[in-house]
This record gives sequence, C-alpha cells and structure tokens, in this order.
Amino acid sequence: MKLPVVILCGGMGTRLREETEFIPKPMVRIGAMPILWHIMKIYHHFGHRDFILCLGYKGEIIRRFFLEYELNSGDVMLELAGQDTRQLRQGHSIEDWRLILADTGGHTMTGGRLKRIRQYVTGDTFLMTYGDGLGDVNVDAVLAHHKRMGRLVTLTAVQAPSRFGDLGLAGGLVRTFKEKARTGQDWINGGFLVCDRKVFDCIEGDETVFETDVLERLVEAGQVAAYPHVGSWQCMDTYREMELLNRLDESGGAFWKLWESAAGSGATGRSSSPVARAS
Repeated sequence: MKLPVVILCGGMGTRLREETEFIPKPMVRIGAMPILWHIMKIYHHFGHRDFILCLGYKGEIIRRFFLEYELNSGDVMLELAGQDTRQLRQGHSIEDWRLILADTGGHTMTGGRLKRIRQYVTGDTFLMTYGDGLGDVNVDAVLAHHKRMGRLVTLTAVQAPSRFGDLGLAGGLVRTFKEKARTGQDWINGGFLVCDRKVFDCIEGDETVFETDVLERLVEAGQVAAYPHVGSWQCMDTYREMELLNRLDESGGAFWKLWESAAGSGATGRSSSPVARAS
C-alpha cells in the first residue's frame, strides 16, 4: 500500500540556532543534501512517493529548494534575454516524487499543522513524521504492525535519554505517555508514525499540540500502538547532533541510507543512538 507521507517542517528549531537562524531545520544539510531530503528518501525506498510538507518558519526556503531542484545541480545554460533555462548535465537523479507544499502558519502547533492539511489526505490512512529524525526504520513493518493492532495511531518507539517523552509499552500498545519526562530512561516517540484519518477529528485547531493534546488522550483510550525499533535512530536536535550525522555520512556510516544497500531491511540490529527527536 502506497500512502501519502506528511512531514512536519514548520518549527523554529531554536536548539539548533547556529543553523536555523538562517534556514528552517529540515533544510540543514547532512552531506550534500538537506535532512528533509534524506527523510523523504527513506520513505521512497519503501515505495511512498506522495509527500505533504507542512511549512511554517522560513518555509519559502523549502519551496525554493524543490522548485529549483533540477537547476541546483549539474550544468545549466541561461539565456538571459530570452529568459530561457536549459540543463546541460544532470547533477543528481530527479526523484519521481509528488509534493504538496502547504503553508501551515508561522506559529501553528504540531496538531494544528496536521489539521490544516486534512483536505489533502484523501485515503483512510497516512504516514507522518518530523523533519529532523533519521533511522533505518522498516516502514513496511511499521505499517503492517498498524494494520495488525487496529489502533488510530502507531508510532515508532526508540530508546533514548528520558529528557524526552517517555512511553510505557505493554502488549504492543502505548499504555502511558509523558512528554519530555525528566528522570529515568525508557522508550520515546521516534516519529515514523502511521495514522488513521480519524485522528483529524481529535485536533481542535492551530493551538493543538499533537504530542500532548492528541497522543496523550489517545493513549488513555488505548488507541496508540507502538512499533519497537531496535535498529539505529538519530535526531538532529542540536549542533553536536548535526555534526554527528555529517560525520556518519562522510565516513560511510549513514545507517539511514537504506536505498544504497540492497540488504537494507530497516531493522539491522544496530543499537539505537541515545538521542530523541525534537518536538
């Protein structure tokens, strides 16, 4: 089943201010390409090609990147008088992606951003993630787990320091959800979610925070399943984490590049990196 992928790209990324003062966090580069591109390539590896990008802070930079995608690589000839542009040599492959670039507001919360793109999700199920986390996640397995559990939301659970939200898991369901707990070490929400479109009915408006206002209520109702990811995962929440991802990319240790390995099945058995996503 090929599903639309909703990616939250509108946050200000204040903990990575060294970069996000000038560009939105999803456009911070890992190697030659923005982290957003790497995330989209993971989903594309599993056959998902339709993306809905929820834009906000400096969203025009994301728009420009994709509108000029072909021209920003290889060799280009410009005829200024005739305003003609022609690509002479392609620098990188042009992905067969279809994108909806949705303006979801500069200060809208995560739930509100989802609510604003409701009209673009036509089926009963959609994929969702954040614009700052990478992993060798088997998207097919997450989707199969979602179907098997029959809940409104399935999230990918990863293990990380508890300064991020803790998940209490039992019987394949999320039993407790505490966003950004301060003590202990447990499973946390690593993104790579599968959602039933009924989730939209749980969102009141722009001020709704998906993680606290929606997920916590659904957890209480027994409607959030968890797919435990035992492979590698890393968010880009700080400058140090950005440097780490770039070192991995440069050294050939980019565990998320499933598209570069025929053996990439998602759950590789590597230990999870002890860092969680930014909300």
